[in-house]
Amino acid sequence: MMRLRAAAFYLILGGAIASGPVLAQESPADLAEAALAQFNDAHGALQAAQSSTDRVKALTGVVRAYEDGLEAMRAGLRQVALRESELSREFADESGQFAQLLGVLIAMKPDASPEALVHPGGPLGQARAGMLVSAVTPSMQAEVEDIRVRLEEMQILRELQSEALDTLSRGLQDVQQARTDLSQAMSDRTDLPRRFTADPERMQTLLDSSETLEAFASGLAIMDVVDGVPPITDPNSTRGNWPMPVPGKMLRGYNEADAAGVKRPGWLWATRPLSLVTTPWPATVRYKGPFLDYGNVIIFEPANDVLLILAGLDEVYGDVGAVLPADTAVGLMGGASPDLDAFVRNATQGTGAGLSETLYIEVREGGQPVNPERWFAGGPL
Repeated sequence: MMRLRAAAFYLILGGAIASGPVLAQESPADLAEAALAQFNDAHGALQAAQSSTDRVKALTGVVRAYEDGLEAMRAGLRQVALRESELSREFADESGQFAQLLGVLIAMKPDASPEALVHPGGPLGQARAGMLVSAVTPSMQAEVEDIRVRLEEMQILRELQSEALDTLSRGLQDVQQARTDLSQAMSDRTDLPRRFTADPERMQTLLDSSETLEAFASGLAIMDVVDGVPPITDPNSTRGNWPMPVPGKMLRGYNEADAAGVKRPGWLWATRPLSLVTTPWPATVRYKGPFLDYGNVIIFEPANDVLLILAGLDEVYGDVGAVLPADTAVGLMGGASPDLDAFVRNATQGTGAGLSETLYIEVREGGQPVNPERWFAGGPL
């Protein structure tokens, strides 16, 4: 049973360790144990984060670990469903042949009379019949062994789906708890350095006078915020190497027209619901909140005269004027968290929980938009 569980969890969670080094000599059982350990480590990290001195960092790691684990489980369940369907089709295709063979075997009656033992074709016919039986028997045995192996595989796949439910249920609950805790931890955070103190009246005046995101960003770029604090370290050495703020894929590139022919000087990036968004580089928060029809917007200043705009989030974290370290959680994408049944159903059917949320990413230098590929490594070059 333990090896069965190991094989099962390998099929489900094997993708969770794909980002790490995989040694050729490792057995499937070893890989299964490592994958399961990663998921269990995330659960342990959630418990440890409650007493961590840097809960934001700890909880950010927990959310990411669970997002990676759930993504691997989603892909694993899909592969299991496809393989089970494939086996079912194979059995259906071969059922007719097996039925005929079984009918012939049932129809054969044992007869040990001397007449039954004599072949109608004489000794030569008897010898040929014996050779034919001896040739067919190993093939039949091989077919039976192949059926046995496939039936065992089918049993493992079904056991896999049953064994996965408890782990998956705990994971869905834990990641939701971690997101809630992270939001609260960011609200409670008071240890971040501040580059300036926000002026609510000036910010509101700029918001009221800005009819486009470009106008707002341009006004923000020239707003004097220096308050005697040294500027952030120049990030030019990392130009083109920033990690993407959230996993996903490109929907529309820089200045690429949408279906209505509208062009925007940034990227439209597709993500999964409730994905965690983080900073790619240390940056000062210049603005956080809703803006027009963009949803929640957060604007950073990673360097003098450089602004990074992220728009379309459901939640945003951080205080205006605070300097955030790299890889700090700054918000969550929108969407709904699926329940256990919906997760399994969508995963096995290959539907739902897709890249349904969109994040708009814009970078401006000296008040002018530039292609984000100048800074990010995740987009098309």
